[in-house]
Amino acid sequence: MTTPADSTLTLRLDDRVVVLTGASTGLGERFARVLHAAGASVVLAARRADPITALAAELGNALAVRCDIRESDDRAALVEAALDRYGRIDVLVNNAGIAHSGPAEGEDLATVRDLLDTNTLGLFGLTQLVGRHMLQRGAGSIVNIASPSATMSLDRYGLAGYAASKGAMVALTRELAAQWAGRGVRVNALSPCFFPSNTSGWLTDPDQVAWMSR
Repeated sequence: MTTPADSTLTLRLDDRVVVLTGASTGLGERFARVLHAAGASVVLAARRADPITALAAELGNALAVRCDIRESDDRAALVEAALDRYGRIDVLVNNAGIAHSGPAEGEDLATVRDLLDTNTLGLFGLTQLVGRHMLQRGAGSIVNIASPSATMSLDRYGLAGYAASKGAMVALTRELAAQWAGRGVRVNALSPCFFPSNTSGWLTDPDQVAWMSR
């Protein structure tokens, strides 16, 4: 996968340190490449070590850290590794997440708990650790990758647990933004719509594409 030559024309991140979770595939891998092209030093975090290790070697100045954000020890080790290497964290991109679809009446609560542990609680735990560092410095930016399902029903899919986890993420983003903005730390959420990926089946299903278009 290549990065467009013009990806850095409007934004430069030279000398900025970015911690990026969910960096092994899909949007996370793409974010890593564009952040690197914009001049950032990127800390790549994911549950699977092999893909981020290979990506770090390809990018050259990136650091790969295996991290399951559901685990408090992993979250602490990620922040420690970033600070040991670079001395600070300027940006946190909370991209790690999981999804599950199915009828709400049959959705197993253990699955919902896993969605909340990953998409909401693990994200909050990591954001607290990085946020404390940013608040001490009086500067930083946190970007949470949410979903359209946080604010609307994607009626083709049963996403009750997933929507709950992403809705909580958006509410958390709003609250942290209100609490931390006056102390120099910006907190925002992005809700990407559908894009070609393993999860979306690379948009090869004409019926799925027609539904999205409608």
